[in-house]
Amino acid sequence: MTQFDKLYNKIVHNPKDVKFEDLDKLLNRYGFECRQPHGGSSHYTYHHPKITEVLSIPKVRPIKAVYVKKAIAAIEKVGRDE
Repeated sequence: MTQFDKLYNKIVHNPKDVKFEDLDKLLNRYGFECRQPHGGSSHYTYHHPKITEVLSIPKVRPIKAVYVKKAIAAIEKVGRDE
């Protein structure tokens, strides 16, 4: 089991206790491009060429579980085998 698999399992099993840096690392691993906020916003946006949805995740602590679950769903859509 790789380090990213362990991180993925940790996030899936406990979506209420996730650091922004860990979620960012995982999304980048699966090919999502991050765009930093402009104009005072705290939400980072993530894009992937295989899906049309745009993920918007705030860089606050702790990240709400709803944002983590959306990120996990997007990773599942892209496919974890990449």
